Amino acid sequence: MNTPVPVRGKWDKVEFYTSYFLLLVLISFIGTRLGFATVWQLPTIDFVLSVIAVLLVLASFWFGRQSRRWRLWSIAFATATQIVPMVIREPVLLFPLIGALIPIAILAGCLIALSRKGANIRPPQGS
Repeated sequence: MNTPVPVRGKWDKVEFYTSYFLLLVLISFIGTRLGFATVWQLPTIDFVLSVIAVLLVLASFWFGRQSRRWRLWSIAFATATQIVPMVIREPVLLFPLIGALIPIAILAGCLIALSRKGANIRPPQGS
């Protein structure tokens, strides 16, 4: 009996490259922030969390090659280590972050819709 082999679809490629792009953006942002820590004093908790996030993001380039879960958790943790301490110190920063959630929610909805789109469904061919 021939069983269909799961083929890596277009959605998987989009998610794979998008998550690696986000990891690159995070490593550059956190690295720049740590670089400026030599010029301006960075709170100790921010410094420690940023170093842990950098190590985790660097490790996710290796461990995240086969594990989507590892990549997504690394992105979530690294993002949270940068946003949460800042919002705790300055709660007024929560308002622009809530406003930024609107386009992110739209993007997430589009990505979810793409992920549910069947790989075998093809649009009708024109004549």
